[in-house]
Amino acid sequence: MPTSGKPAGYNHMATRGVKTMGLDDKIKNATEEATGKVKEKTGEATGDRDLQAEGAGEQASANVKQAGEHVKDAAKDAFGDK
Repeated sequence: MPTSGKPAGYNHMATRGVKTMGLDDKIKNATEEATGKVKEKTGEATGDRDLQAEGAGEQASANVKQAGEHVKDAAKDAFGDK
């Protein structure tokens, strides 16, 4: 148990009902990117341009979200987790 008396992984913001972004969001973003890749490759293989474009769009969306996570993580590293 950490010196704070709180269990490991305790998040005081979560107990206040504040949504925190973290590992769950990173997993969702990675899943969205992987799904997009599958759709894009399936669209390429079948000649379905709509599916191919949908997959590329999902990948782009996931990449933007991941970039936001990286910025957030860098801010935490620079300024502390407040």
